[in-house]
This record gives sequence, C-alpha cells and structure tokens, in this order.
Amino acid sequence: MRLSNLIIGLSFAGIMIILWAINNLPVHETSWSGTIKGLSFSPYRAGQTPLEIVPPTLDELKQDIDLLSTKTTSLRTYNATGILTEVPAIAAEKKLKVTAGAWISPIEEDNQKEIEGLIKLSKENSNINRVLVGNESLLRGDVNADQLIQYLRQVRARVKIPVSTSETWHVWLKYPELANEVDYIAAHILPFWEGIDIENAIPFILERLNDLRVKFPGKKIVLTEVGWPSDGLTRMSAVASPVNQGIFLRRFLTVASKLKLDYFIVEAFDQPWKINLEGGVGAYWGLWDVHRQQKFSFEDPLQNQPNWPILAFASILLALPFTLWLLAREHDIKLRGRMFFAALIQGIATLIVLIWIGYTNRYLTTPNIILAIVMAFPLLLLLLVVLTEAIELGEVLWKYLWRRRLEPVPLHLPENSPKVSIHVPACNEPPDMVIETLNALANLDYPNYEVLFIDNNTKDEALWKPVEAHCQKLGERFKFFHLPKWPGFKAGALNFALQHTDPKAEIIGTIDSDYVVKPEWLKYLVSQFDNPAIALVQAPQDYRDSDENLFKKMCYWEYAGFFKLGMVQRNERDAIIQHGTMALIRKSALEKIGGWEEWCITEDTELGLKLYEAGYQSIYTPQSFGQGLMPDSLTAYKKQRFRWAYGAMQILKHHWQYFFNLKKTTLTLAQRYHFIAGWLTWAADALQLIFIFCALVWTFGMIFWPFYFEPPLILFLIVTLSVFGFKVIKSIWLYLIQLKSGFTNSLNAAIAGLALSHTVGKAIWYGLFTSKLPFLVTPKLENKPALLRSLLMVWEEASIFILLVTGACSIALTRGLVEPASLWWSVMLLIQALPYFAAILFSFVNTFPKISLPSFIKLGHKKNPTPTNFL
Repeated sequence: MRLSNLIIGLSFAGIMIILWAINNLPVHETSWSGTIKGLSFSPYRAGQTPLEIVPPTLDELKQDIDLLSTKTTSLRTYNATGILTEVPAIAAEKKLKVTAGAWISPIEEDNQKEIEGLIKLSKENSNINRVLVGNESLLRGDVNADQLIQYLRQVRARVKIPVSTSETWHVWLKYPELANEVDYIAAHILPFWEGIDIENAIPFILERLNDLRVKFPGKKIVLTEVGWPSDGLTRMSAVASPVNQGIFLRRFLTVASKLKLDYFIVEAFDQPWKINLEGGVGAYWGLWDVHRQQKFSFEDPLQNQPNWPILAFASILLALPFTLWLLAREHDIKLRGRMFFAALIQGIATLIVLIWIGYTNRYLTTPNIILAIVMAFPLLLLLLVVLTEAIELGEVLWKYLWRRRLEPVPLHLPENSPKVSIHVPACNEPPDMVIETLNALANLDYPNYEVLFIDNNTKDEALWKPVEAHCQKLGERFKFFHLPKWPGFKAGALNFALQHTDPKAEIIGTIDSDYVVKPEWLKYLVSQFDNPAIALVQAPQDYRDSDENLFKKMCYWEYAGFFKLGMVQRNERDAIIQHGTMALIRKSALEKIGGWEEWCITEDTELGLKLYEAGYQSIYTPQSFGQGLMPDSLTAYKKQRFRWAYGAMQILKHHWQYFFNLKKTTLTLAQRYHFIAGWLTWAADALQLIFIFCALVWTFGMIFWPFYFEPPLILFLIVTLSVFGFKVIKSIWLYLIQLKSGFTNSLNAAIAGLALSHTVGKAIWYGLFTSKLPFLVTPKLENKPALLRSLLMVWEEASIFILLVTGACSIALTRGLVEPASLWWSVMLLIQALPYFAAILFSFVNTFPKISLPSFIKLGHKKNPTPTNFL
C-alpha cells in the first residue's frame, strides 16, 4: 500500500470526524430543575392505538404513572371510556392530580358515553380537580359551537369541579361566547404549529396569553397543551429537533415557574399512532420516546446526535477500505484525482449512514416503509452511477499517462500486404448515399482488399439496382449481393458476407453504408494486427453533417462524449465497445467465435464481448478515419438509441454469468466493470421511470391525504438532486476541458442526452422482459418532419412533463407554503421533469432546423474540433 494513499484516506476520515463534530456541537442552554406542573398523558406504546382499540394493559399504565410521578404533580387525560378510566385511581396512589377529559366526536352516541364516563369518574375520584369536555372539537369541525355549549352545560349541571373545553387560543378568540359556559379558559398555544422559530417561541406564547387575558378578563387561564416536537417536518421557521425541544422546554418551564402559569406539557410519551392524524411530527412531542427513554436532559448540554462518534466511525469504516482499494488500483492518477475519489467515497458513505439513521430513528408508517423499500435500491444505484461517473471524470482529467493509446503509423505497403475484406451491409438505403460510400472505398490507399456489398431485404429495385450497377462499374474488387429474403437482419447479412469472403483475406473490415472513409484508413491501422493477440482495431464513429442544422450539431456533440472520451478511457483496460462501423477484425478470430450472433440486435457490441471472452485483445484510436451521417429526425435518433439500449439488455441476459464470474471466463475484472458500469447509467434511466411513477402517486397522496403522505426524508431528495447536478456538471466540465467544445456545444450535448432518457429507460424494461425485437433501421436523409409529427414523436415525454410540473406546482402552492420539505419535493419533481422538457425542446429544434439559441448562450461557441490529440 502506498503511504500517500493511506494518508489521503485517513485525512478525509479525519475531515469527516471534524464535520460530524461541528454538526453536533453541544448547545449550552440554561439548565432547569424542578417538578413539571402538568403533563398530557396518552399511554399508548408501539403498536397500540385508540383508533383501532388496541389499548395498553393495566400493568403498563401503572409503570407509566409510576415513572411520571417522579417528574410531575398532575396528569391530563383525553378519554373517559375504556382502559383510561383506570388512570385517576392509579394516579391517586401516587398522589397525582388529574384533569380528566371526555373526547367529543361527530358521533352523538359516543359523545354521550364519554360524558357519562367523565361525570362518573369525577364523582368517584377525588384527585380529579378539573374536567375538559372535548379537545379541539371546534378546530376539527366535529361539532359546532352550539352543540359544544350544550355538552358543557350538561356536564356543569352534574359536577362540582371546574369545567371547560380545550381549544387552540385562536378558537377561543373566534368563539368568545364559550367563555360564558366554562369555569376557566383551557387553551393550546403551540408555536411550532404556527411556524414560529425557536428563538421567538416563548415570546409568542406570552403574547397569546396576554391576548386571552385581555379578551377574557378575570377568567383563569390554563395552558392545556404547550410543547415542541423533537422530530418531523420543518414548518415555516419552526424546526423540530431534540435540541430545539430541549431549549423550548427549559425556557418555558423557567418562565412558567417565574410567572406561576398553570400548564400541561404536551406530552409525556411519543405517540406514533398520531402520525395518521397530524402527520409525522405528531408522533414526537413526548419528553420520553415510545420505549420510555428520556429524549434529552434538562441539565446537561443538548445534542441532536449524542452518539455521533459511533456514526462517524461507521461512515469511516464503510468508506476507508473501499477508498484504499480504489486508490491502489488507480495508481496512475494524480494527487488531486486521488483526493477527489477519497472525498467522494467518504461523502457517499456518510450519506448512507445519515439516511439509515434518518429512517431507523423514526416511527415509520406503512406508506413510509413501502416508500423506503421502493427508493432504497434506486438510491444505491444512483450512488453507484455517481461513483462510476466520478471514476470516469477522475481518469480522464487526472491520469498521468495513457498507456494503450494508439498512435496510427503508416504501414509500409509491400505487395503481399494482408488482404482485407470490407463488408458493407445495407437495407433500404438511398442509392446516391451508398454510391458515395463505395467511391470512397474505391479510393483507399491500400493494395490488397476487396469490398462485399450485401443488400438484404430491400424490395424496391429502384434502391438496389443502381448500386449493383455501380459495383460492376468499380471493377472486380467490388462484389454485390442482393438477398431478397434473408434472416438475421444485419448480423445475417454479415454472416453471409463472411461465407463469401476471399479465403486469402486475413482481416475483415465493417463499415455502415453511409460512411465515407479516408484513403489512409487501412494503411494506418492494419499494422496493429502484427500483434497476434489483437483481434479488433476500432476507429471512432464520426459524422460529416454536423453543420447542417442545430439538431444535428446537438446530436454530434452528444455522440462525441462517448467516442472521444468514454472509449479512450475504456481502451486503457482493453474494454472498448465494438460499434460496427470503422472496425477491423481478425478473420480467424471472427470464425473461431462463430461469427455474428443473429439473436442480438446489437450484434457488433456482442461480437466485441465474445472476442474478449475468447481471450483476444482490442485497440482503439480516437483519430477519425471516416465519417457517416446522423439521423435526420428525433424519431430516428430515438430508435437508434432504443436499439442500443435494448441490445445491451440482450447481451447482459446472455452473458451475465460471465460478468459476475459465475462461469469460467478470461474477462478481466476491469473489462467486466466497464461493461456493467457503462450500462449502469441506462439502468438508472429505467429505474427513473419507476421512481417517477411512484413520485406522482406519492404527490397525489400528499395533496389529498396529507397526514398519511409526507415528503420523503430530505436526504433522499438531496441525493436525487445532487446526482442529477453532478452528471450534468461532469458532462459539461469534460466537454469544456477535454473536447474544447465551448459552452454552447457542451449544453447542446447535455440537452440531447437528457432528451433520450425516457427512450433508454423504456428500452431497458423492454429488453428485460422480452427476447426479440425487430431490427430497427436508422433512416438517413429523411424528409424534415412536420410540427404535428414532431409533437406526436414526444407525446409520452410531454404527458409526463405536464404531470410532473402540475404536481410540483400543486405541492408548492399548498404544502410548500408552510413545509420547506414539501417545497424541496416540488423542486425535485421539477428536476425530474427536465429530461422530458429536453425531449420537447429537442423535438422543436428538429422541427425548425433554422432555430437558433439566444445569443447569451452562444458565448464560448466553438466549431467541431479536429478529433485528434484531444487528450
């Protein structure tokens, strides 16, 4: 192990410890000691709820009251039926007073049972010193003021102790007539629900108390609910946290003691069942958690994560071994690159730990658990995508030396130069375009080659007859074959060509029917076959029509990222993608592995993989030796990418045992990594479709059932937004630095790539669940599409875009006004909508070929650079 790698790994581990410590600095709030005057008491434990009549046992009640008797002198209850009728008697044994409550609901029969129970309890238990008829009954709209007044009169007529009803402070101000029907004002003042920040919470309570005193002079006021939650969604400026709960209660209890206030802290124990009534925050108002563990100290310094050293160690333990392993493998990366890797891995590990504790420390509802399970795998996949993208970024930017870089050298051409058989398959291609390709092949500066043109499954004689005639004109080097009905699509045509290749040929060349090759192609590259291990020499795909319009320029730069950056990186580990055109293949190797596979829609990539599995090597040059034509329409562009992604899934399903080393293979670890990592981004696009579907369903739930559906843990959202931002920034960064593309072309490439996300995602799912798909020919020189055709071409993307934007706006204008987490959810939906907007924008660029970007975007615009010496 290099000492520098260990120092880097330990340095970032130390930095992470410092960050954990800074984020959990102790808060030195004035301590408080004494007895709490009153506590709201709901005794339900984990799995217990009054909503489904799952009550605590009598022994559990006794344990709870025994615990509370050491901290308070009075309890407040909310029901006068069921197991809770035992509370006053048990409390009396501990010399605790009880303010007993009757729950008022919309059901008259239940209300009468509660009232009768309340009256009975008050008569049988002398430690009940006050009663409450209803809790926020008017606030919820369960009854109206007149109904509540009748209940109050009914109870007051039959008991001899003070009677009131418990409502929020503003309800008392709204219904002042209630004051005439009660013996005291029982008010809830909860600054958190009002969105008040912690520093202004106590002044807010005192101001509202004063409002009540002014409105109801001479009336005794009891704060029947006052408190602060330890967890849950932030509400405007009010942040729920253990530290804030501790600060609030210490400050309030100090002020309450000084002003001799009568109050009940809400509440004794966390009540997870309240999530279904009040949202996630409703579960976390207790001084003790649901397991009866005290949540904070009234005297010691306060911390949100007292166990942060353990969590910091866990994140380091997760990150450091992998960091050292990766740095050992990336031994030829400059210092800044290794530091970048270490920082990223440590950050990812810390995120995983934070998300883990974010969920394990919470009381989860069934929808939350389902959401967590659904999002867990996509989240891990997203983090893997970031890691693989970061490795590409680091290797391309900070590699010391490209060890396998091919520098084409002109071959001294003796008369006995290796014979090359060039195969050109075609189907329904324009004859003028094909003839241009054949003319370029006729001008090759190489003495020993033949050209086999295979036209398969073209029915229109007007397309293939002129090509046949031109081949005859070009002489005996050129052989024309027309296959009216031939199986196997392009692979079938290439296998036919292999069978009819001159036996003297040692090398097979393949090019697409639209490619115009340079005369020096064979002269510069055939010499690579002097190495007997080399079976594939690949030159990049390049295009000659990028200046035709903005659409094609965007396509050009989107292609460039892979062929001018990704393939160079893969070549270092002998893991390139064979992409059909501009390829030279050792004939004996091609025959040994059985030729082209006709079951695979991307037969070229599959062939390259088979060569690796057979123990052969490849070499790649970024220098262009030929140029083809790009798709003329977004439809064709999408079909081409669909075919590539679908074929990737076919290959993965067919070769997966080799990828995961379950079958004996000569594939190296690096080769397996690059094939899997290369398709990982496409797999992420597929999972993105599932994520968007779930996000839309969740958004619907957030709008119509807000207490059941809350925005996911904000760390999930931050990861999603960060991954998207990282990918876009990484792409633009590499384009600007390595390809010298200028900002405009970098942005063009990003938009074009995003526009294909939906298509790629669909292709992955199709490829996963189907085995055969008709070969999709990429059309060339099509007529320009009409506006309607352009819109129909992206109707799926447009529909999803509308749904996402509508959902984002709906959340932002409702819950987003009071919940920052919901606003983040809206932002996340808008970010998810960007690829779909890119598809719509791209379709309009295609429809209007003369469209121009705004001048401010054109800053830094560069023409297409010469594709040599770009690294």
